[in-house]
This record gives sequence, structure tokens and C-alpha cells, in this order.
Amino acid sequence: MGNISVGFAMALLVIGNLSATFSDALVKTMEGGPDGAIFQFALFRQISAVLILIPFCLTAPAKNLTLGLKWHALRAHIWVIGVFFSVVALTTMPLATANAIFYAAPLIMLPLAAIFLREKLSMASVMAAVIGFIGVLILVRPTDFTWAALSAMIVAVTLAINNLLIPKIPRQQTVPQTLLLHNLIGIPVALALALYEGMPFSLDLFWRAAGSTAFILIYAATCVVAYRAAESNKIASAEYSGLVCAVGVGFVLFGEVPDMLMMVGTTLIVLPLIWLAHHEKRKTRKAAKLAAEQLAEPA
Repeated sequence: MGNISVGFAMALLVIGNLSATFSDALVKTMEGGPDGAIFQFALFRQISAVLILIPFCLTAPAKNLTLGLKWHALRAHIWVIGVFFSVVALTTMPLATANAIFYAAPLIMLPLAAIFLREKLSMASVMAAVIGFIGVLILVRPTDFTWAALSAMIVAVTLAINNLLIPKIPRQQTVPQTLLLHNLIGIPVALALALYEGMPFSLDLFWRAAGSTAFILIYAATCVVAYRAAESNKIASAEYSGLVCAVGVGFVLFGEVPDMLMMVGTTLIVLPLIWLAHHEKRKTRKAAKLAAEQLAEPA
């Protein structure tokens, strides 16, 4: 793994999720909602991302761009699917509710990481995930499960898979190069879908997508750094922090007032996150102290 601590990796994910919330807020303002130019929006997200990232890739070795293309292609097209369903969910549900379902991604990552990456699950991470999942269920309210909620769950699955595929990306590539390929490779499919959609191209939608892209690139970059540096089962719970951001942004920008169930669900998600961070920090200190004592013992 990388050289940064588990605590710092989790802090990066907190910052990334705050940025992702503002990206979602811009999506929510999209005219037409699920009946609007969703594929065009996805295309503009890809194009604006490439334009933003190119300057950051100019100083990196160009030969690195040919590495790991099959993994970049897989992640790129999963991302396009995620963008489509995220627009459906965000434009038809309260911001906090949609994000609550998005944050099932860390829960999905835990069993997938154990099965496919053979990562060992600690009891602490399992407990935090279970309690957090209960919080998600309270927020989702399964009796009101709709097509919009299903769309949000699909987004969660795409996020989980993309994060788990990050270790497959060649380490020679810089984070901007990784994100550039992630978006560049998805443009042809996004363009084909936008043309099939048949909606007139909109400059206003482009700028809206570009703003959303700028925020989501920050999130994507923090994910690449964090999940390269630490095992996903140790830091995935930090993704839940974005739910608090979603509640605040939803209230301030859209007048979405959280009810008691929202508060209870949020509490069940945030408290395990805080506890897990403290638990991992204490465990790291204990391991470091034990190692130091062993080194200090006479041969």
C-alpha cells in the first residue's frame, strides 16, 4: 500500500465527498430532470473533464497513457452508466435521500473486496458497515422504494466497482493521467448515446456539466489517492461523511428540511465512522509501539 496513514486517507475521502455533494447539487438543477438531455449531460461531463485535466498531464510521461487501457475502458463505461442513473436519482429525490443510497457503495465494497481482492475484513469495519447500513435503510424507507431509489442503488454499485478497480490502474500513471483516460475513453459511447437521444445541444447545459465535473474530479482524485494508499475495508466508511454534507446543502440550497428519521439515520452512519477512525488510529499506534519495543530488545 501507499505511504500515507489510514487516518489521512479517510480525511481525503471526507474532503472528496464534500466536493461530490456540490457536484450533485448542480446535477439537481438540471432542466427537464429525468426527461432532459441526460446523455448529453454525460457527454459534456466527459468532455469538460478532459479539457480541465489536459494541462495537468503535460509534464507527465506521455508513454504512461498507453498503460492499463483495458481497465480504464472498463471504469470509463461503468462511470457513464453511473452518470445516467445519478441524474435520474438526483432530479427526482431529495439530495440527502439520494446521497444516502449512494453511500451504500462502501457497504457493497466490503464483501466485493473480501471476495475478489481477498482483503481481510476486521470486526471493526464489519460492525461500522452493519450499523451504517441500518442507517441507510432508515433513510431510504424501503416501503417507499421507487425507480428513483433503484437508480440511486445502481449508482452505488458503479461507485463501488470503480473504486475496487483502482488497484488495477498502473502506478506509473499520475492521478491526472488516470482521470484523463477515465473520461477520454468514455467519450465515443457518450457521444453515440447523446446523438441517439436527439436533444438539441445546449451551451448552458455544458457549463452546468463543467461545474459539476470540476467538483467530481476532486472527489475522483481523492478516491484514487486514498484507495491506492490503504485497504478499502479500512477507509470505506469515510465515504459516509458526504451524507452530512448532503443534508446541509439540501437544506440551504433546496429547502429540504430533514425529519426525525433523517436525523436518526444520519447519526447511525456518522457515529460508526468517527468510532472506526478512532479505532484504526489506536490500533496503528499500538502496532507502532509494539514494533518499537521489539527493536529495542537486546539480540
